[in-house]
Amino acid sequence: MGNTNAITSYRAKWFSSQLQQTLKAALVAEKICSVDRTDAKYIWNPYGDAPTTVVQAIVGTYVPATYSSVDDTLTVTYEFIVSEHIYDFEKVMQNGDIFASRADEMVASVATSIDKYVLNALCDAGTGAYDTPSGGFSQANIPIIASNLLSKVAGYAGNEAGTYLVLEAQDIPGFVQAGAGQGFTFSDSWLRNGFMSNYMGIELYVKPNSTFVTATVGASFTNSGHRVFGVKGVSTYAAPRGIQYEEKAIGASTGKEVVCWGYIGFKAWYAKTALTVDITVTA
Repeated sequence: MGNTNAITSYRAKWFSSQLQQTLKAALVAEKICSVDRTDAKYIWNPYGDAPTTVVQAIVGTYVPATYSSVDDTLTVTYEFIVSEHIYDFEKVMQNGDIFASRADEMVASVATSIDKYVLNALCDAGTGAYDTPSGGFSQANIPIIASNLLSKVAGYAGNEAGTYLVLEAQDIPGFVQAGAGQGFTFSDSWLRNGFMSNYMGIELYVKPNSTFVTATVGASFTNSGHRVFGVKGVSTYAAPRGIQYEEKAIGASTGKEVVCWGYIGFKAWYAKTALTVDITVTA
């Protein structure tokens, strides 16, 4: 990625670039998945067939059953990279620390891209499915949607980790309106404190519009118009060494080449994919 700085970069003083950084999307994937930051490329989590209990009259005899096991494997498959060339004059002739500013922006760009990939991979991998009533996340539909989603994962061990629902910003009006009219104590707190992060025990996370996409983000996804709900911690993404950053000298140019990257692998573990629900928003 080349530098596209205007000529005024080296004849005018800029206001601190730290105050002019772009808006950054909140990161969600790490809050709802388990994360592995070791250097491993593969993570194995084998599972066996579900055993069958036999109910019979008391005779004191039994027939041992056979079972098979399957290797379920997470593989680190993608790298996310952003790079730029920052000239020396941009560092010397500006009040703002352009190197620090660009480094922050690049790290945020990689982190946001990883978050988007993991959320779309999670949505794709869930074998639970739910279509909202007509009108999507409207005020009248919110209690219906929340109760139906909870019924999809109720009754299983491990639910104590809690449930989550990842929305896009456009879904918020219905939740705000529903919360404001949901019983005196709850609505009073909702109106006083603003949009809260929990509804019917479900943790709510909000991403910018167009987070769930029909596009290629490493893998190919078909998630436009979808959202994801489930039990926390039943999927894993690997991020060996986290996000890394490096500055390199460039031949025949002043300044430095700045590069930021991260490695990612994701797995919704097979035995628990039903605890992740792919939601289709019905207009």
